Amino acid sequence: MMFSWLFGTARDFGFLRGSQKGYIYQQRFSLVNIKLKWVKDRILDAVVSGQRELKAAGILVSIIYSSSGCCLPIYRLNRHRGQLGLPQELKLSTFLRRYPSIFDESFVVDSGGTRVPCFSLSSEAFNLHREEVDMLQENQLEFRDRLCKLLMLTRERMLPLQTIDQLKWDLGLPYDYQHSFVPKHSDWFSFVKLPDDRVGLKLLYWDDRLAISQLQKNASLQQKEEDIRNGSLAFPIGFTRGFGLKRKCMEWLREWQKLPYNSPFSNASHLDPRTDESEKRIVGVFHELLHLTVEKKTERRNVSNLRKPLALPQKFTKVFERHPGIFYISEKGDTQTIVLREAYNGRELMQKHPLVNIREEFAKLLKKGLLDRSRGLYKKTADVDLVEDLSEEVCSAGTTIQNSSEDESDSTVLSGYDSDGPLDNSC
Repeated sequence: MMFSWLFGTARDFGFLRGSQKGYIYQQRFSLVNIKLKWVKDRILDAVVSGQRELKAAGILVSIIYSSSGCCLPIYRLNRHRGQLGLPQELKLSTFLRRYPSIFDESFVVDSGGTRVPCFSLSSEAFNLHREEVDMLQENQLEFRDRLCKLLMLTRERMLPLQTIDQLKWDLGLPYDYQHSFVPKHSDWFSFVKLPDDRVGLKLLYWDDRLAISQLQKNASLQQKEEDIRNGSLAFPIGFTRGFGLKRKCMEWLREWQKLPYNSPFSNASHLDPRTDESEKRIVGVFHELLHLTVEKKTERRNVSNLRKPLALPQKFTKVFERHPGIFYISEKGDTQTIVLREAYNGRELMQKHPLVNIREEFAKLLKKGLLDRSRGLYKKTADVDLVEDLSEEVCSAGTTIQNSSEDESDSTVLSGYDSDGPLDNSC
């Protein structure tokens, strides 16, 4: 293991002789100015590649699935545009049409004669999402514990709903968790009004059983007995192939690993934020947070507003850059995604959650639809029964539902309904 080799080499070369105590003292009480370089990891980049499209498609599938008749007009879907993370210049209708293996397109005609695009789910997507719903129901206690642990990491045991919304995909929570999930666990969670008039979710019950970090759980397998006794647990380390660690950095990392480990669930107000010991605690917080996600990764922007709730110092996300052996920062998809290195063996998760298997099947559907569409194998069709419920909402009395076999090039005749902007006369 590279971690053992690196520090074994440091010990053999005698880097610490004669100054070990002094260096440890310095580590405890000052933040050592060490910066490790970032090296591109193509394998972990591949893990992140395509996730933006998968997430956007997954959210849209959830929205359509939970709608009346499982079919929605484009202007209704556009209301959720801000949650999808898609490029601003990309029309939502264009995105939906890229994946005909998941989204079926049909039309209704309004009183002015304008065709309104409506989208439903393909049979494959419908059945796959129903499988996901069943899986979430069977494992709802596990997902309840994930949400509990997230709130237990915070100082007030509470987070604004907007903050949880940013993480719900990564945590595996249902899209409509506020209505479908939280009320089922009212003895654990409560909605509260925050001082800024936002709504937050508060944890009502502290469970000591959950207040054990993943690093502590794995201590008996990954840590030395002496380190366990001393409370100086070390994080698993791995580097991109070809990564060269300078001797100075190797020595610092070895001593940093030997610093006391403060549980992310414990009160850390006694720690000076200018010290390496405090930094180790911050690393521990995000190490645990990434372990709470089903795929052991999240976008950097998803945690940017956690500073106050987690009682962290300014520029706390710098720990991702200072510890490339623990976290990998991928820049795929025009964003920065933080990946927990230890969770992956190549491109594969060491422990794969059932939800990940379902998402992988969705990813295959996305790829299949994109390829088949490029070959001209898909045509748009309308299912009269499926969109019938929309006629009262979108159209005036007497409008009829029409089939369409036009290609995407005909989208220019769809007037304002094809726009991503709001409609002045939307129903």
